[in-house]
Amino acid sequence: MTLSDDICAHIAGAADIAEPARHATRRFLLDGVGVMLAASGLSPEARAFVAMAQGEGPCSILGHGAAAAPFAALANGAFGHALDFEDAYDAVPLHPNVSAIPAALAMIQAGEPVSGHDLITALTIGCDLVCRLGHSLTRPLEERSWYPPMLFGAIGASAVAARLAGLNATRTRDALSLMLCQLGAPGEIRHSRGTVLRAVREAFPAQAAVVSALLATQGVTGFEQPLEGEGGFFSLYAGGHYDAGPILDGMGQRWYGEALSFKPWPACRGTHTAIELALRLDLNPGDIASVQVMTGEVQHMLVEPLARKQAPATAIDAKFSLPFTVAAALVCGRVTLAEFDASSLRDPAILALAAKVTPLDRPDWGRDRATSGGLVVTLTDGRVLTAEEHQALGHPSRPLSDDDLVAKFTACAAMSARPLARDDAHRLARQILTLDDCRDAGAVFRV
Repeated sequence: MTLSDDICAHIAGAADIAEPARHATRRFLLDGVGVMLAASGLSPEARAFVAMAQGEGPCSILGHGAAAAPFAALANGAFGHALDFEDAYDAVPLHPNVSAIPAALAMIQAGEPVSGHDLITALTIGCDLVCRLGHSLTRPLEERSWYPPMLFGAIGASAVAARLAGLNATRTRDALSLMLCQLGAPGEIRHSRGTVLRAVREAFPAQAAVVSALLATQGVTGFEQPLEGEGGFFSLYAGGHYDAGPILDGMGQRWYGEALSFKPWPACRGTHTAIELALRLDLNPGDIASVQVMTGEVQHMLVEPLARKQAPATAIDAKFSLPFTVAAALVCGRVTLAEFDASSLRDPAILALAAKVTPLDRPDWGRDRATSGGLVVTLTDGRVLTAEEHQALGHPSRPLSDDDLVAKFTACAAMSARPLARDDAHRLARQILTLDDCRDAGAVFRV
């Protein structure tokens, strides 16, 4: 048995998942669908994907019309990260479900009814696999100019689609191979100033996951070792720098979905502690002479290049900017979806304060401090205020409750392209949180 064989046997055969892991999956499904609904109404970046996808088919584009399964996954995938409001796995860090959920929604509406129990099982397996793959790296993928969230998320989405298609272990291996043939995630997505691809990036792996599973059901044969082979996933993207131990250790007994974090603010997870500290300080912006924001290995991308981060040109760039998000928190006293609209990006008060925000290097903050944050605020009267926080709100150690997530879902659903009334949104949220009892999960999401 190869590593690919072991993983594919697990994807196809895992069962008896305990209730805590299943409940964690229902929570991230609720959160993910809510964020996608909001993006269907708020994300201009996703409109081209919707226009291309809409047509005849059995699958729903959230907030819009119908489409064939691969195109529904494409459009819904474009919604997944468009608002940067979805769940995260802080330890790596990754977004394990942002392409898997759109792929899953397409698969459960494409053919015969799929039970809620089977949907939750598939998503639990896929999320866990993404986190395990992330832990397996012994050198960062960024060193080879790749963009990790898309790469690992694509494998997880492919696993979910394969499981929902009812593929056996051999055909699941074919599906992973077919995904590998479609997979790309250039690191330039982080560096280009004008692109919006960072916002809609999950459209591509979501669609590819559905295509891979459907082709595998038709008997298209893949590779014997799509993951660890001489030209497989780890060789191509990681240069062979990985350890299979973290993938296999406890696989099927311990589920990483229970360790996810949920976002109270719609921005990169690395900005959240600094946002919280800025809100906690509750200062008058006119009293602020300068702000230093602490940055470690991971946070550097949120302040570099500094001039761009102080005056971001696009909403997704603003969400990956410590100067902008901290300034928005201090000026507006909140950080909501409204703080990233076109008028906010040009707000003179936010931009003036963002220009005063500079990085303060913390060389002791490695990749294990990806969500740590700290501020050193110098006031015009000469006083200096310092604050640090090493675990962002929404982490399992500082969790959002089910009621918090239902409230977030309800607020997001009200911003859908086809807004849901509060009672309807609340009813749908409760259906998702009890989805294991549903015989036809696809019908639940025809909203």
